[in-house]
Amino acid sequence: MKPNQFLTVRDLFRYAVTRFNQARLFFGHGSTNAFDEAAYLILHTLDLPLDKLDPFLDARLLPEEIDAVLKVIGQRTDERLPAAYITKEAWLAGYRFYVDERVIVPRSFIAELIPEQFSPWVSNPDAVGEILELCTGSGCLPIMLADAFPSAHVDAVDVSPDALEVARRNVGEYELNGRITLIESDLYAAVPDKKYDMIITNPPYVNSGSMGTLPPEYLREPQIALAGGADGMDLVRRIVAGAAQRLTPQGILIVEIGNERAYAEAAFPDQELTWLTTSAGDDMVFLLAASQLR
Repeated sequence: MKPNQFLTVRDLFRYAVTRFNQARLFFGHGSTNAFDEAAYLILHTLDLPLDKLDPFLDARLLPEEIDAVLKVIGQRTDERLPAAYITKEAWLAGYRFYVDERVIVPRSFIAELIPEQFSPWVSNPDAVGEILELCTGSGCLPIMLADAFPSAHVDAVDVSPDALEVARRNVGEYELNGRITLIESDLYAAVPDKKYDMIITNPPYVNSGSMGTLPPEYLREPQIALAGGADGMDLVRRIVAGAAQRLTPQGILIVEIGNERAYAEAAFPDQELTWLTTSAGDDMVFLLAASQLR
């Protein structure tokens, strides 16, 4: 079909779903299927409400609108760009964040646990005064943590100055500059010498074997934010090793490790890891108490 044969949103929507299915795109950055991804990209490109496709399906489009949507469809299929890099936004647990190629697209099972204030492991959320968040990327988790723990100050750390520029934009948009401090640091190296009630991290944890099989969409992301070494535990080992001296006596460390539970348990055979329940099961996030680390 030539561009001048497209007339309505319905025409472009059908075309996008077909192209996405034919290209065998990978959906792991928000949407889970071609239908939802096509709807999101088309509505976003046309500046229409993201939750209202049906009222606009038969709306006739201007030639420049058709060209804009076709360009986006091409970026998604031909370049295998994640949708978030095309729209410059990503959604996580109801929060909207600015993103671009300097950071991985926000996704975290820890985000599911933050609204519950890590109950029952945090008995008094109002007493949480200091939080350290490592490998912050776009700054999504510290923003959510600041909301969930209103008395807390969050130090958010990343080794990438590019990632911190994105995080700075998001922190500013949520007007949290006074409660979140962004720190360029290789994990604990430049972190203030103080004690934290909790350390939260979603670090690079993909093992080297899995890195070689990642879909093209993941290969468009900064690899420094994904690769975790031979067993995926290179940074996790350093995080666990340094946590004891940074935590208060009742503090906790929470680490997301994705599908690497077997590697995590092998890396810490002398620790009894507490596995937290998420929508993906009990294998994605573990907790260690300060008393265990000491």
